[in-house]
Amino acid sequence: MRTIFVKIKCELGKAYEVADSVVQSVDEVSEVYSTSGDYDLMVKCYLQDDADVGRFVTEQVQTLPHIKDTFTLIAFKAFQ
Repeated sequence: MRTIFVKIKCELGKAYEVADSVVQSVDEVSEVYSTSGDYDLMVKCYLQDDADVGRFVTEQVQTLPHIKDTFTLIAFKAFQ
């Protein structure tokens, strides 16, 4: 599995609605956090190793209502 984090900038007043939509609509989502700073939400996703990250983000995340912008981070290793 490949872990990615997608930071989401929402339309004003829509962060909770977007968070709920992401959790309900995207099977690969593990966790959604509200954040401070330039982006409103940070979404942790687990993708199959052969998944196309760009296609996943553009087709399954960015197309959801009230999302203005995204920024994707690809994680390499989890330290525990």
